[in-house]
Amino acid sequence: MKKIAKLMIIGIILLEMCGCNSVKTTELKDSSLVSSQADSQAKTIIKIGDSSSTITLLKLLAQAYQSQNRTVKVEFISNSQSEGAIAALKNDIIDIAGSSHKLKPEEDNGKIQYREIAQDLLLVATNNSVKGVNNLSTKQLKEIYKGDITNWQELGGADAKIVLLDRPEDESAKKLLRKHYLGEDKTTNKAVILSKEGELIETLQSTPNSIGAFSLAYSLINKSPVNHLSLNGVAPKSENFANGKYQMVRHIGILSDKVPSAPAQGFIDFILSKEGEKVLRNNGFVPAK
Repeated sequence: MKKIAKLMIIGIILLEMCGCNSVKTTELKDSSLVSSQADSQAKTIIKIGDSSSTITLLKLLAQAYQSQNRTVKVEFISNSQSEGAIAALKNDIIDIAGSSHKLKPEEDNGKIQYREIAQDLLLVATNNSVKGVNNLSTKQLKEIYKGDITNWQELGGADAKIVLLDRPEDESAKKLLRKHYLGEDKTTNKAVILSKEGELIETLQSTPNSIGAFSLAYSLINKSPVNHLSLNGVAPKSENFANGKYQMVRHIGILSDKVPSAPAQGFIDFILSKEGEKVLRNNGFVPAK
């Protein structure tokens, strides 16, 4: 009986010890979870409004900045055009807006400011299925967009119908094409109009015999499998922009309050720093002087 009593006592003690350890383990897990949630909630949020022409650049800069500042989280509120991002800034929805144009007089409420941060070369490219066409003259490019040239055979390529991918007239890429190459001639109604640059790039990559214009930096960053065309014998390269030979360049800037919040100012300082310039240059952009 004494032995049985001892065994029962030992059993009770062991059960209590197990119970205590179990409680401590649970408390540790809960404490760790609370700590993780607190860390997440403690992060400083910077809200950025972008457009399809500025999102690639701004996300690169945001990733680089966040890797150095673990207590900062950059959130993106996407807009299809710069005007939407600027409106969001003026209504205090975001801290920073990306824009492919300088601040227009009608957009300026006297409380925000524009800073140019980079130039983004635009290139004309074709789907990889297009062979034998590496250069287009201004005249040839105009005739493609007008619908006067409709087959790659007319340009030294294979006997295949040209699929023209285009952007809306109020988008920066189309405006630059008109300024430097197309002039005011009406674009063929057979062109496929794509509202966002990302949509055009995806469509170009997947559509045989297609042609379109978009960001050189995006193509380099994503290693897009497309053919880059020279225009009037000049290749779309940053060195040709530097020497003045290639001029179809989109100017990208950021807008903020004239007196930004401390977190927004920290990110702006990074963008304008030598380190920010290095991020841009390493990814095919030309930092603004």
